[in-house]
Amino acid sequence: MTGVAVQLKGLRRTFGAVHALDNLDLSIEPGEFIALLGPSGCGKTTALRVLAGLEDADSGQVLVGGKDVTALPANRRDMGMVFQAYSLFPHLTALANVSFGLSLRGRGKSLARAKDMLELVGIGAFADRYPHQLSGGQQQRVALARALAIEPSVLLLDEPLSALDAKVRVQLRDEIRRIQTEVGTTTLFVTHDQEEALAVADRVGVMRAGKLEQLAAPADIYLTPATPFVAEFVGLSNRLPGTVVGNKVEVLGTRLPLLSPASSVSVTALVRPESVSVSPDESGEGRVLTTSFLGPISKITVTVGDLLVVAQVATDRLATLAPGTPVRVTLAPNPVALA
Repeated sequence: MTGVAVQLKGLRRTFGAVHALDNLDLSIEPGEFIALLGPSGCGKTTALRVLAGLEDADSGQVLVGGKDVTALPANRRDMGMVFQAYSLFPHLTALANVSFGLSLRGRGKSLARAKDMLELVGIGAFADRYPHQLSGGQQQRVALARALAIEPSVLLLDEPLSALDAKVRVQLRDEIRRIQTEVGTTTLFVTHDQEEALAVADRVGVMRAGKLEQLAAPADIYLTPATPFVAEFVGLSNRLPGTVVGNKVEVLGTRLPLLSPASSVSVTALVRPESVSVSPDESGEGRVLTTSFLGPISKITVTVGDLLVVAQVATDRLATLAPGTPVRVTLAPNPVALA
């Protein structure tokens, strides 16, 4: 299967006074995996539904493979969709659920194709089970197999993992990425989970108020955010007062490069916790307030005067950084955004 290019051009969609999509432009390359990320109400699901044909835009165009499909109904857009709520037929087995769409389209050997898809998503052994006999993760795999079985030109994933527990969510997101890479289908994935988006997508689009704030590779979204909103929304940042000196900002005694020019001298710098180093020091100005165990990496909150500073440290260092410990706080000279 070969992916197709997708373009959303100047899409506008309003619901009363709310601009769900505000002149949205988005281009997806053939076979690319794009994740749309943003807070509730930012327009990411509306964009997906307009692409699917489940929602009409007030204006703008939807192009798939260079063809304008804006006026086509959903059943003529050749797209597979996986919903958050699985949407399986409860009276059909996993195999029958997957083959259902194929039979409607008059595809020959639909059962053989359905079996192949169940094997692809790793649940071939459960072909004869009904949805109520499957776990949530298994049901979502059936939904994914059903969407892929019809060999869609575009795969749409609408927060498909949000109802699953954390461990299954990680396993299934990695499986989705493996399958998408193997099959090569152009994919749009909508999620509110930052870790999911950064882990699986070729590029991540961060949306706000119906517009794209930034569309870039996951590493670029995290390391070089284009706007303060992206910097604060993706990942955790300390908001620390700073003073601009030339093309740098001085924060806690360290001069840090700026990602973009400052418009004033007194600013608020957004410093990632992993850029903060904490070391026990009897003469240090900081003091450990709390520690949080998070597995191999733990979080430490330190008071420095009136400031609260969050740092990430290796968990094996927690024994030397108990609450109340005086510490020295230093910052790595990594580029920072300004709030």
